[in-house]
Amino acid sequence: MIAKTRTIGEALDITTELPTIRYVKPKRIYLGFTNQRFDKAEIYVKPGDSVKIGTILGKRYTNTLEQNIHSTVSGKVVGFAKKFSRTGKLVDAIEIENNFLDEREDSIKERSDEEIEKFTKDDFTRIVKENSVVGLGGSSFPTYVKFQTNKPIDYITINGIECEPSLTTDHRIMLEYPDLIMKGIKYCLQAFKAKKAYICIKKKYDDLYNVLSQTLKRFSDLPIEIKRLGNYYPQGWEVEMIKKALGIKIEHGKLPVDYGVVNFNVSTVVGIYRAIKFNTPVIERNFTVTGNGIKYPSNLRIRIGTSVQDLIEKCGGYTDDSDKILIMGGPMMGANLLKDDAMCTKSSTSLIVINKKDYKEEPCIHCASCVYSCPAGLQPVLIMNAYKTKDVDGLKKLRVNECVECGMCTYTCTSKIHLTDYMRKAKKMVK
Repeated sequence: MIAKTRTIGEALDITTELPTIRYVKPKRIYLGFTNQRFDKAEIYVKPGDSVKIGTILGKRYTNTLEQNIHSTVSGKVVGFAKKFSRTGKLVDAIEIENNFLDEREDSIKERSDEEIEKFTKDDFTRIVKENSVVGLGGSSFPTYVKFQTNKPIDYITINGIECEPSLTTDHRIMLEYPDLIMKGIKYCLQAFKAKKAYICIKKKYDDLYNVLSQTLKRFSDLPIEIKRLGNYYPQGWEVEMIKKALGIKIEHGKLPVDYGVVNFNVSTVVGIYRAIKFNTPVIERNFTVTGNGIKYPSNLRIRIGTSVQDLIEKCGGYTDDSDKILIMGGPMMGANLLKDDAMCTKSSTSLIVINKKDYKEEPCIHCASCVYSCPAGLQPVLIMNAYKTKDVDGLKKLRVNECVECGMCTYTCTSKIHLTDYMRKAKKMVK
């Protein structure tokens, strides 16, 4: 019997219904010195040092922010290596050999509900910061910064939209850990003294609505409502989601907190819960491997720092020896990997493996598809032309900095022009 070759669409959609497989015992992990948010680091360990889960290995920092680097396994530091990160860049990383004992630092211990009920917002901020909770939807933004706001917060939105094709990590989190999401929201409501929280999901997912609704019955004392929003991309864009869920329009240059709203991803809320309840850093996350270039598309529960090569092997390897396109993250906003010698970070949501197909870029035919599809109301082709002529003033007038890099202009371009890449380059030119 000859196996049917999966199309890209079939391969990307298949993981929604696949249960998560635990793969939390990698032989080695790799933790980057820096990431997309932090460009400097101090490393406290050296080869030969023994570590436990939760051991602070170093600190990432900028001029204004800082973040602890925690070990996600117990074992021994064997050295330092170069690995590709979720941004597609090659970075220095701490390499740790797993002893498979899962020994934990003494600081990781359960707190009583009575103790947590007495916490102030400063307590929540400190704990979230110490445990390096970040935006697990892909942003990697330090969560403690949101807790630091002094502005009154009326509403908390929980982003479960996961609007990019192929991403199913949050979908499985909501199906498999709905109680932890509710408990994490409870802590957020307490910290901000907010009036209400809204869990936002796509309207088409009846399974999510049913599971969350049933779970919410056990938390009927909490002011939480489920909002079923649009099925389109980019409904998961924070600005678009808040507009549809609350009727609040976030102007460019403003933040949700300026309107009394704070927003978290569903996986981030689970990370907040574990940090507050057990004083544990983010050591695991859900991760999807999919695409028509991988044998067994899968949802996996992995340790932060797991090698992408290990995950490819866990999923049966590549379908064949043909050239592959590797995308870390979603197909619209993810980063292209030059090699599979990469590591999974906290903000790594997925790996998409696609059989390579060459496309010829044609001249622009002025069809305006990119304009019609842009959620920010920009004119991508005019921005591209201004970039090519180094017209910085023109780029400013065209509001290039309002581009959210959603990828819609590239996706809809009938001439196969990589407009999103021009948007990124133009933003850097203006900056």
